[in-house]
Amino acid sequence: MQSSSMGLLLAYPNNIAGGSGSISNKEFAHYLNIAHRSVFENANILVVLERRKYISDTELNDYLEELDKLARKLTNFRKYLLK
Repeated sequence: MQSSSMGLLLAYPNNIAGGSGSISNKEFAHYLNIAHRSVFENANILVVLERRKYISDTELNDYLEELDKLARKLTNFRKYLLK
């Protein structure tokens, strides 16, 4: 579980990094959309970890709050690029 969790945690920053080399804003926005979906995948993994008692309810809520902020930033950046 640990190695697959690490892969998920790296998915969204890797998509942003990959997209930063795009030749157009539209292409970069596509990578940001993939990164946005990765944030939701991470949220799902956190819920599973909480249900299995690997993290507390408080930790889950803190992490989900941070992921929500990140998702909003990605959405706003994507909208900016597509103007």
